[in-house]
Amino acid sequence: VSTGNICRSPIAEAVFRKLVTDEKVENKWMTDSAAVSDWNVGRSPDARALSCLRNHGIETAHKARQVTKEDFQTFDYILCMDESNLRDLKRKSNQVKDCKAKIELLGTYDPQKQLIIEDPYYGNEKDFETVYEQCVRCCKAFLEKSH
Repeated sequence: VSTGNICRSPIAEAVFRKLVTDEKVENKWMTDSAAVSDWNVGRSPDARALSCLRNHGIETAHKARQVTKEDFQTFDYILCMDESNLRDLKRKSNQVKDCKAKIELLGTYDPQKQLIIEDPYYGNEKDFETVYEQCVRCCKAFLEKSH
């Protein structure tokens, strides 16, 4: 989960989906990404996010959506990008009766200990590449832990 669901979280979603497909465990996972805010609902990911993924041979058809009450009741994990996402999600989850999701920073799984995945929106291609690399490291480690 990220603030607007057009940069970081669609990259993480696409990376994780490719990982579970490569490992042939995609039938065990339901993977999606969403936003804390409703700014970009219905929009495709940022062109730079799409081009970064394409450079790594990954396609995505994701459209931005906002996190729902059902997400907290359905998903086992809700992984987010930074502290403000974490705060907002925990606040939202407190309003959900039977919250099942464990809400964590995706960066807690980073073997290189980069806890925060910074928003690359105001940055350049290099910043998107950094997000991609962080997502790959974190998603791999997360998948290993949750097997």
